[in-house]
Amino acid sequence: MSNRRDFLKSSAAAAAAGTLGFNIRTSAGSPNDTIRVAVVGVRGQGNSHIREYLRMPNVEIAAICDIDESERKKRCGEIEKASGKKPQEYVDIRKLLDDKSINAISIATPNHWHSLMGIWACQAGKDVYVEKPCSHSYWEGKQLVAAARKYNRIVQHGTNSRSTVALREAMQKLKEGVIGDVYMARGLCFKWRDTIGKKPDGPVPAGVDYDLWTGPAQKRPFNPNRFHYNWHWNWDYGNGDIGNQGIHEMDICRWGLGVTLPNKVFSMGGHFMFDDDQVTPNTQIANLEFNVNGKKKIIVFEVRHWISNHEAGIGEGGDSNTIGNIFYGSEGYMAISGYNSYKTFLGRKQEPGPSRREGGSNWENFIKAVRSRKREDLNGEIEEGHLSSALMHLSNISYRLGRSLDFDPVKEVVVKDTEATAMLRDKYRAPFVVPEKV
Repeated sequence: MSNRRDFLKSSAAAAAAGTLGFNIRTSAGSPNDTIRVAVVGVRGQGNSHIREYLRMPNVEIAAICDIDESERKKRCGEIEKASGKKPQEYVDIRKLLDDKSINAISIATPNHWHSLMGIWACQAGKDVYVEKPCSHSYWEGKQLVAAARKYNRIVQHGTNSRSTVALREAMQKLKEGVIGDVYMARGLCFKWRDTIGKKPDGPVPAGVDYDLWTGPAQKRPFNPNRFHYNWHWNWDYGNGDIGNQGIHEMDICRWGLGVTLPNKVFSMGGHFMFDDDQVTPNTQIANLEFNVNGKKKIIVFEVRHWISNHEAGIGEGGDSNTIGNIFYGSEGYMAISGYNSYKTFLGRKQEPGPSRREGGSNWENFIKAVRSRKREDLNGEIEEGHLSSALMHLSNISYRLGRSLDFDPVKEVVVKDTEATAMLRDKYRAPFVVPEKV
């Protein structure tokens, strides 16, 4: 079984990849050409990817890849029933990437696989849709951006709000000064998540390739509380709720403030109330300070896991969750609820200002850019995804070390803190290693 790390070792291979990329760009250049997509990871969010592609004209789900046979067979049958075409099945993404008929892959695996799969796909001449966060650590996100640039790939980040009509309008309103000088953004991630309990290690379920599932992470005994979905709450595979639901709101904060990387970060919290197998915090507050042309701006981000109030109307009239953002300016504030609506409140009397509710599809935007071959057509281009994921990574490092970080956005190191700087990158299990040179 070949290893994608060695895909482009020789200049001959590099030339071949360049030719492959040209052929893909040509075949996908017309609105009438069929884009052949492979979805990787099909149990949870991957099912959303499948539904989105199924409803698009001239897009075919040509293959699916998953380490769980039962999930793979289930989705394969659903796709065949909906489209009349049975997709090719793969267990190992490396074999999938050898299929030259695939134009793009859509990644919805656990976080620890995101960057490596994306890099391998770029090396293989595929365009990439990668779920949020695009990386499990800061450094590998940089490597994914570098791969997208080197191989001239279209790479979209799965922060869906970037493609909704309402939020794109909201960001434009902020730039136009609808609430004046915007100095602060808050991200709210208040989700009623119950305890996951405690479960013992046990046998790997039938039909599951656990070695491939583990991939770049360190090998541990199988445990259901480190597997389907609950992997989010273990540092080996996930990034806690700030990197699960919260990365959407963190991205919106950064987008609306017009900032990139912070110069100061402090995060605190803990695992409150429940005695269970969750390792990541279920309650967390992160503060990030930015210097924009000599002017300070700040992001305050908060995860709460249980009973909470709504704020600024966000979540009211819906379920118990409060998911959204609040921007504060010199002339008012803006409340964003979920991914597809915003309201503004202006002046000291907080009079209603512009508002809108309208959605959109990040996947449709991705396919549009695959056809046009224009990176600027992407609403959630991978560099934007990396910068937003970086805020989450730095917040988690501060939380785990229990201290404030002074970050140098130019040198990309934590100032006078070698321990924190070392945590900017993961340690990988061979042969699933994010390459030093992409």
